[in-house]
Order: sequence, then C-alpha cells, then structure tokens
Amino acid sequence: MAHINLLPWREERRNQRKQEFFVILGGAAALGLIAFLGVNWQIGKMQEYQDSRNQTLRNEIALLDRRIQRIEELEKRRADMLARKQVIEELQKSRSEVVHLFDQIVRTIPDGVRLDAIKQQGPRLTLDGLAESNAKVSAYMRNLEASEWMRAADLKITQAEGEGRRQTYDFQLEVVVGREAEANQGDAGEVLQ
Repeated sequence: MAHINLLPWREERRNQRKQEFFVILGGAAALGLIAFLGVNWQIGKMQEYQDSRNQTLRNEIALLDRRIQRIEELEKRRADMLARKQVIEELQKSRSEVVHLFDQIVRTIPDGVRLDAIKQQGPRLTLDGLAESNAKVSAYMRNLEASEWMRAADLKITQAEGEGRRQTYDFQLEVVVGREAEANQGDAGEVLQ
C-alpha cells in the first residue's frame, strides 16, 4: 500500500490557523483598546460636564447664601425697627399718664394726710406720708381703691409718732398704677355713640 505523507499540508494548515488566530486576537485586542479608549473618553467628557454643572450649582448656592444672609439682616433690622416703633407707641400712649396720675393723687388725698415721698418702680407706686389718724390713712386707701388710675392699695408701714394731740402716723402705701381709665373712657365713648 502506498503511503501518502499528509503532514506538511496539515502543518501548513495548522500554521495558517495559528496565524489567523493571532490576527483575530490582535484585531480583538485593538478593538477592545479602541472601545476602552472611547468609553474612557466618553466618561471623561461626562465627568467634565458634571464638574461644570457642580461648579455652576456651587456658584448659585453661594449667591443664594449671600441673599439669605442679606434677608436675615433685613429681617433683624425690621424686628429692631418694629421694637422701636412699639416703644414709641407705648411712650405716646403713656404721655398723659403722669398728668392723670398726679391728678388722681391730688384728688384722692383726704384732709389730714400729707405725702412726703412718691417712688415708682414699674407699675408699683410707693407713697410715704403723715396722717392725723389711722382713720385718715384708711380713708386714703379707700380713695385710692376707688381711683380709676390706681388699684390694689397695700399698707406696708404705719407708726405712731408724738403724744397726745400732736400724735401723727407715718405710713407707707403701695399701689399698682393702672391704665383702667383709658379703657373705661373707651367703653363710655362706644356706649355714647
């Protein structure tokens, strides 16, 4: 039987397939490298775009922070001005209060009572004086209670000084100064209308 040597043909075929494999492998590697570089480039572009958007947002946030700070300053100034306005309104309302208060003090003092000192601390008024008798002090307290501008008369001290007909009584009263007169006048004005 004749022997045919097929080895060189197979060897050539094997070398050709090996060569095709390396060409395909090189092409795939080149294609993979191109895909990698393309994706990397695209990601870089997207990152640059996002960075520019982030910077724009940071700039806008900084602008809004400055505006918020300005608004807070304006609100603080507004609150200060409203507080000043309220103080001015209170002063305006209480302008005539001192006149009414002294008028009521004069009207409520009965005969035989003399005031030596008047001290005011907030709404409290301390009245120091002399009276001919305890009955005069009681009458003074009743008059204060009946007053439209004073209420809650409270006797703090009463002391007898001297003897016989020259005996006098030192007293100290505390009253709360109120603004009931204005409220009463307002109610009366509404009823008259």
